Amino acid sequence: MLGLLDNLLVLWVMLKGVKLKSMTDICLLNLALADLLLISSLPFLAHYARDQWVFGGPMCTMVLGVYHIGFYSGIFFIVMMSVDKYLTVVHAVFALRVKAKIYGILASVVICIIAVAASFPELMYLKTYDNNNKTYCQSYPTEDHNFYHYGKTVGIIKMNVLGLFIPLCVIGFCYSMILHRLLTVRSSRKQTMRLVIVVMVVFFCCWAPYNIAAFVKALELNKLIEPSCEKSKAITLSLQITEALAYSHSCLNPILYVFVEEKFRRHLFRLMKSCLTQATGSVYSQTPSVDDKPAAAA
Repeated sequence: MLGLLDNLLVLWVMLKGVKLKSMTDICLLNLALADLLLISSLPFLAHYARDQWVFGGPMCTMVLGVYHIGFYSGIFFIVMMSVDKYLTVVHAVFALRVKAKIYGILASVVICIIAVAASFPELMYLKTYDNNNKTYCQSYPTEDHNFYHYGKTVGIIKMNVLGLFIPLCVIGFCYSMILHRLLTVRSSRKQTMRLVIVVMVVFFCCWAPYNIAAFVKALELNKLIEPSCEKSKAITLSLQITEALAYSHSCLNPILYVFVEEKFRRHLFRLMKSCLTQATGSVYSQTPSVDDKPAAAA
């Protein structure tokens, strides 16, 4: 709920209060949209984890499709934000040429295409199937047991590479160069330096445990870990806990990337003040004054 509210707040301010003039503004808007895509699928997946899939085949395709695309697009837009900040601080002259709105739109379109491409082949196998009087919604082929394990293993490895390893390398490089630049010029912007470190630590702490737990699950599926009921339950529990931690990153994104921006805070306060003024004026206009009240009968 928190992630939904703060991302909706970001969208409200970006669309009503901030003019999208630069690549940074476009990145922030798309990051909020990507997080909303991911968060919108979570209530359905939470109910599914508790019982079975009860929402039908079309909703299975829609929810899991939105989940996969939102998952990858959110991470890729975080990487794009890191590159944008790197260019702004380290290559300021070059950044002035590429930070125009048109470049932000083009980069966002490319990232959306890459996110959809990264969601394959899962998007090809989205469907429901019945087993033991229960309905399941799956992203992997279910015709053959071994093929299912192979498809899920490939999906986990792809998630590790595209969802953690490569983004972490790019983010680590960008922010390490930013820190080096700030230290080299003896910058007094301690708040910026602290924010850089917090962004790196939060991203790693949120996503690394889930990717590690998923990798252990892949080892279990391929019988590279000695199977046992207790180990299987422990791996499943660790997946559920680390997955919730990973999803919490969508709640933290607006705080890390948006609310710290002075321009955003300024527009947010202005919009809130405007709404409060309008609401107060509406209340007063609907309240009858003394002169408007009917005179008492003589």
